[in-house]
Amino acid sequence: MKGIIVQELEERIQKEGIVKPGNVLKVDAFLNHQCDCALFDAMGAAWAQHFQNTQINKILTIESSGIGIACVAARHFGNIPVVFAKKAQSINLDGDQYVSTVFSFTKQREFPVIVSRKYLSANDHVLILDDFLANGKALQGLIDICNHAGATVAGIGIAIEKGFQGGGDALREAGYDLDSLAIVDAMDPSDGSITFRQA
Repeated sequence: MKGIIVQELEERIQKEGIVKPGNVLKVDAFLNHQCDCALFDAMGAAWAQHFQNTQINKILTIESSGIGIACVAARHFGNIPVVFAKKAQSINLDGDQYVSTVFSFTKQREFPVIVSRKYLSANDHVLILDDFLANGKALQGLIDICNHAGATVAGIGIAIEKGFQGGGDALREAGYDLDSLAIVDAMDPSDGSITFRQA
């Protein structure tokens, strides 16, 4: 089943993805602007299969593109709660919170990520989900928040990993169970070509 989902995701990236200069891959037609919920559901099923023997009681993601993916995927994990880290201080957040600083590859700037202490604790076994993994800075921020909370990072699920930017390899070397559904090893804005890592 998972192989079929990976193939479908790769085909969508090839067909609808747009390669832009600066290692940018636009997939807003189905992933992070307009959302294909049937595809999200299939991705959730694939992650549930990969992590079926892993204790997970909470999903953590980051606003905003990870939220839809995480909420649909949660259905395949028994409708466990989804917590998303906020990228800006909000009057709706109380003062008791975990904060980390991350660098955004997309926006090329640093920003704080914030999770209320009410929603993450040492009792949690967390699956981190996100749409993209490039250099891994956003994920490191979420891992840092889990560490502050004493929570266990049970696994990491990514829709599209840009394998040539090294973030995924570093996380695997650090011992994390990282399941990236599609791994792009090369892309060329001159002709729009995209090369995927073969399993």
